[in-house]
Order: sequence, then C-alpha cells, then structure tokens
Amino acid sequence: MTTSSLSYKRHWFPAQIIAHVVWFYHRFSLSLREVEEMLLERGIVVSCETIHRWGIKFDPAYVRQLQRKKASNDDVWYLDEVVISIQSKKRYLGRAIDQDGYILDEILQSRSNTKAAKRLLTLLLKKQRVVPKRIITDKPGSYGAAKRQVMPDVEHLCHKGLNNRAQNSHLPL
Repeated sequence: MTTSSLSYKRHWFPAQIIAHVVWFYHRFSLSLREVEEMLLERGIVVSCETIHRWGIKFDPAYVRQLQRKKASNDDVWYLDEVVISIQSKKRYLGRAIDQDGYILDEILQSRSNTKAAKRLLTLLLKKQRVVPKRIITDKPGSYGAAKRQVMPDVEHLCHKGLNNRAQNSHLPL
C-alpha cells in the first residue's frame, strides 16, 4: 500500500507501522486489544485507543487508495469455470477476471452450458456497465454461443494457453 499521499505529520510512529496496524485491524477482523497484543509481542507498544484513532483518521484515505479503477472499453475479460463438489453434488463456479487480475464476478451454477455462460455474461455487463474490448476463454463452445447472443461485436479468443490468468485465479479455491 502506498502511503505517500497521506500526511503522517505529528505522529510518533512511522507511516509504515501505522499503515500496517490499520491493515491488520481490518484485514483479519481483529479487535483493537488483539492488535495491541500482536504489536506488543513484536516489541511495539501502542495503546488500543491510539489504534482506534488511527483507524478513524486513515480508513477513508486507505479505502480511496484501494478502490478499483473504473471499467473501460479497453478491458479484456478472462472467463473460466471450475468444477467443485458441494455436498457431493457437482457444481460449476464461473469466474471472470480482468487484465489486471481483479475478480469481476463469480457465479455458482448446477450446469455448464450456453444458458449458464449467458447468465454470467449478462451479470458481468450489468455490474461493469461497459462492454469489454476482448473476451478470452478456454475451449468450451458455450462461451462463444453466449457471447454471440449477448455481445456480438466483442472479439473472442478461444485458446487454452491464453486463459492462464483465469485458471490461476481458481488456485486459492
């Protein structure tokens, strides 16, 4: 996280520690006392009241820095799906990633067909409000058929090697 645009004047602690403490508090849903104890174990003595004041002061600025860029017509969407088992039933998790690696949308469906791909594309268009420049998928023909129905003017590349960005986004799952 870049902290250069924020003013840390009149703060005794360095900007990196303040940013890290606020990140700890929000990222791991810790209480103020738990963050205080974690810092104490690392040799940093900070009261929970100070952590609370840092959160009030710096939270809005951090949120502005972390907000995603606006979607544009130059975007490239990578679409992929993975089979997962939920209560011993096969489900398909469809996922869309943009060229920067941000997850645009996910959808869990019981089938993997043109209707399911069309549902994913329409949800993406509603959420993003912008038609992408290009869509990249792997081999299933359902994406091509759905793309022709939903957004026929968009370029579609269908190749297994080009879709690694979407494939890699499934790894943490």
